[in-house]
Amino acid sequence: MNTILKLLGILILIAIGVGFYYRTFEDVVLGDQIIGIAVLASAFILMPIFLYVRWKGKRLQDYTLTKENMDRMRDKGID
Repeated sequence: MNTILKLLGILILIAIGVGFYYRTFEDVVLGDQIIGIAVLASAFILMPIFLYVRWKGKRLQDYTLTKENMDRMRDKGID
């Protein structure tokens, strides 16, 4: 899964670079479309996959401030 993330990230960066190339030297509208599609792909494809990979196997209760977590932090002396 990490390989897919890296490959997808590199492809999106290449697409943004190609979009800026087209925007600068060729057709402005086509360059804007390529950049826009790359940004949408990074927001709606790359980011959810990244979040899934990073949060897999973790418990949300460990990262929220509940009464039990606050008491545990006070017992350890962490304020």
